[in-house]
Amino acid sequence: MLHAVARFLRRGRFDPTQLALELDVPARDARELLARLRALGIRRIATVTLTRNRAVMVSFRGTELRIHEAFLAAPAAVLIAIVTFVEGRTRAERRAAQREILDHQVPAVPLRPTIERTRPEDAPFAEKLVAIHRTLNAHYFGGTLGDIPIRVSRRMRSRLGHYTARTPAGDPAEIAISRAHIRRHGWDEASHTLLHEMVHQWQDETDLPIDHGSVFRKKAREVGIEASARRMCERGPRIRRHPIAGSLDLDLGLSQAPATGIVA
Repeated sequence: MLHAVARFLRRGRFDPTQLALELDVPARDARELLARLRALGIRRIATVTLTRNRAVMVSFRGTELRIHEAFLAAPAAVLIAIVTFVEGRTRAERRAAQREILDHQVPAVPLRPTIERTRPEDAPFAEKLVAIHRTLNAHYFGGTLGDIPIRVSRRMRSRLGHYTARTPAGDPAEIAISRAHIRRHGWDEASHTLLHEMVHQWQDETDLPIDHGSVFRKKAREVGIEASARRMCERGPRIRRHPIAGSLDLDLGLSQAPATGIVA
């Protein structure tokens, strides 16, 4: 690779001092990155496309170079390696450049959870839950709870429902109720599950910890929920934290007996 770099330097197509100043700050976009690569001697590439593909860091086909966005801030040695990877004349040069490229640290990008939405055919279920929420809010909370999106989930098969708190990023709070729960156990139990989640909503909106502790149990008794009541099942309910902070769900096993109450 050093021989390739020497050839680029001997061409005199750029001022090394000026290039060093430019490399002090990351390239802002694909066009700036392409300009730097051209200054270093890349010839066959006409366009650069930024990606987030962590499996393939750098690839080119025809005149297009596809490169992970983390290389916007790559140091000069790595940019030279990219040029050599594309323009190198020998297999040895390209292999050395490949090692240099792969050694560049690419920060992990948090996976964005796939957001489930209420399916159009389940919209009547969601509308009825919103109406029930309004009635329960007026009766048990004096109408103090805010309006909240209520999602009908087809993914939740062993869980009855969960509450997700609002996030600092501005994502709104949400209640999700299992469609299977509604169909299997009926609207009376679905309403009890919704009331359970509304107690969590009350905790969130009054800046209380969202949990099943003593405050929750006291409020549950006030609204007529037996906090310890549960549906008989093969494996007991478990309260699990979602990856999103402040989210609680109800995990229920396969039912073996008729309903005896709501899941705590």
